[in-house]
Order: sequence, then structure tokens, then C-alpha cells
Amino acid sequence: MSKNKARFSRRAFLAAAAVGGAGLVLPGTARAAAKGEPLATLLDLSKCIGCEACVLACQETNGHKFPEPQKPFPKMYPARVKAEDWSERRDTTDRLTPYNWLFIQRATVEHQGQSLEINIPRRCMHCQNAPCANLCPFGACSTQANGIVRIDSGVCLGGAKCRQVCPWHIPQRQTGVGMYLKLMPGFAGNGVMYKCDRCFDRVAQGELPACIEACPEQVQSIGPRAEIVRRAHELAESMGGYIYGETENGGTNTLYVSPVPFEALNAALHAEHGEKKPMAMASGFPHLGQVANSMANEENLAWAALAAPVAGLVAGVVGLGRILKRGGKENDHE
Repeated sequence: MSKNKARFSRRAFLAAAAVGGAGLVLPGTARAAAKGEPLATLLDLSKCIGCEACVLACQETNGHKFPEPQKPFPKMYPARVKAEDWSERRDTTDRLTPYNWLFIQRATVEHQGQSLEINIPRRCMHCQNAPCANLCPFGACSTQANGIVRIDSGVCLGGAKCRQVCPWHIPQRQTGVGMYLKLMPGFAGNGVMYKCDRCFDRVAQGELPACIEACPEQVQSIGPRAEIVRRAHELAESMGGYIYGETENGGTNTLYVSPVPFEALNAALHAEHGEKKPMAMASGFPHLGQVANSMANEENLAWAALAAPVAGLVAGVVGLGRILKRGGKENDHE
């Protein structure tokens, strides 16, 4: 992506804010984006009614990025490596899949003598120091200057390292698509990993992410992370609420404010899915438990140091190959 396109147009962004509602865009957002500073989102869970307008908007806007697998799938060696196929279940909306990057979790909790139903839009947390970006052995996942963590489907081999190291197990795999088909499909890779990319292509044009623009209740807002954190504390204080995402995994660019403790929400989610483990739910169903900074782990730091040169080389070679194939023309959507 070119540097010019990676920056917000102040006029375009303010126009988007006017359409979507001034409360969606925090002051200083255009200036921060133009400087290449990270943007974060704030979700007020007291407002979410669970209408799933954001889910539909995400699917409609990002559908051109969804996988179209080739079948039959190559036989994998060893046989314990299983294909993951969601192509016949594209209408699934109650969990994360390669075709559904955002879904609504629902939790009913007792708090201060009241029974409250809380709706929680879940997608990638876009960590500040994302382990998926730091530990991908092929450089397929990266963190952009504006705080977006995205997987390059043209580089990803579907090894699922990103899902393994993600504290929330968010990336999802689709077999039968991607670079591995052109390499050694029986031995190397197993498809492509998919997750929310926070509408990076829309953001590059100064537009709002689709989920933010479509929400009728203005649940989400976007802005410079420092301002988002300040607003999150103000909102939490005003409602006697709680914050999630400020420090989890060393800090994320997705912050939630809830009128009930996240420990209670997490317990309710576990009860609904029949989970007994206190900190981890099944892949595709992110938890809301506390998360230590995974990149402070010495093993992960060592792996990152070893993987970075190889990842950079592989990503560079693949990127050059794609440019040559297109006759030297860049494609911002890959």
C-alpha cells in the first residue's frame, strides 16, 4: 500500500463522520491518522442492542476478501493434519469463521440485584504488540502504523501459528485457498487464516470501518488511542463500569466499557458454551478473561527474533513476485 493511500484524507474522514454521526469520530482522529499514529475503537456495551447490523455490514463490505476454495482439497501429510472448510457454512453468524469476522456474544449476568443481558460485538482485538504479527514465521501478518493488524492472504500459508499464539484464538482457517496450493500442498500449509482487518481499505480512503458506520446505536467510536483510553475511563466512571482491552495482552486497540464486571461476563460466556477452563474458550468463541502480555514471555521473544529475518525475506520474495505478475502495479486489496 502506498504511503499516500495509507493516510486519512481529512475532508473524507470528516465527511464520513458527518454521515455516521459526530459521536463516532473522536477529535484529533484525522490528524493522528495523517501522522501515522495508532487509532483505536471504543465499544460502549451499555448501548448494544444485539441487532447485528454491524455483522451484516462487515460481511457485505468485506465479502470480496472472503475465500473461494479449490476442491477437492489436497491430501495432507501427515494424515493428522485436517482440512478446515467453512465454505458450505458461510451463513454462520454465531461465531468467528473465515466468512464471518464479527459476531455478537450474549451474556446474562446478575449484578447489583439486577439481571442484565449484555451484547458484546467480538472481532480481532488489534493488539498493540500483536503476537500474531510478531510470531508468524512467514511474515503474513503485520501491524500497520494506524494500529490495524492484518493478515496478507497472498502470503499466508495457513499454518495457524497466529491462532495458536492469539490469547483469544481469533484467526480462522479455510483450506483450499492461498499460496500453499502453488507450493507443496500435501506437505506445506493448509489454506489461509482470516480475521477482521478493521476495513483497512476503507480506512485508507478516510472512511469509517463498516461496523462503526452501520451501527444504529453508535456503540462504537474511533480515534487516537490516547483519546480512546481517556474516553473509556470517563465513560466507565459515569456508569460505574469496567474497562477491557486497555492492558490485556499489553494493551489492544479495541477497548470495551461494560456496566458489569468482565469477570462476570466471562463466566457467563463459559457457562453458555459449556467450558470448564477459566481462561480459554474454543477457537472462534473469544473469552473475556484477563490476559498477560504474551510478548513479554522470553520464549516468544526468542522466537520473534529468530522468525523476523525469515519472515521478512519470504514476505519480500512473495510480494515481489506478485508485483512482477501484475506488471509492476500494486494492489492495495491483497
